[in-house]
Amino acid sequence: MESRVQRPKRNRQRNKKALKNRKNEQKRWYSKKKKYHTLKSQIVICAKTKIIIAVFIDCGRRHDFAMWKKSIGVKVVKHIKIQADKGYQGIAKLHKNSETPKKKTKKCPLTKEEKANNRRINSERVAIEHTNCRLKRFHILDYPYRNRRKRFGLRVSLFCGLHNFELACS
Repeated sequence: MESRVQRPKRNRQRNKKALKNRKNEQKRWYSKKKKYHTLKSQIVICAKTKIIIAVFIDCGRRHDFAMWKKSIGVKVVKHIKIQADKGYQGIAKLHKNSETPKKKTKKCPLTKEEKANNRRINSERVAIEHTNCRLKRFHILDYPYRNRRKRFGLRVSLFCGLHNFELACS
């Protein structure tokens, strides 16, 4: 999920080095896809219990799959089944026990079997998307985040803990 953040503030120093660093700092947080400055959060959810297992935070410019490889890609046990969305197309090369929906192209439309397989995968992922929706109700992932970026991961983890606590109590 991408969360909008405020643009990095101007540096008070007026030299060329500070100006160059400021531009690089803004590039780091700017998401070309969303057209604003963002923080990206990746949440690992157990499909059966809907409990949030792990949270990873990075700058908004990084691609989802690159973030997965950096955070937990090599650490995942081989017998665990991973179901991801279409943004993780190359995951099958790194993790054999994984499923992603197949993308269609202009030259190569999907067959009926591929469409049925996509429908099956997405129907199993609905519970995960409902958990993402529950986290967005806390509005930290939905509205622009205006506090320090260093604390964003801590606060997202806190809300994920609240979600897990709510599931444990019910």
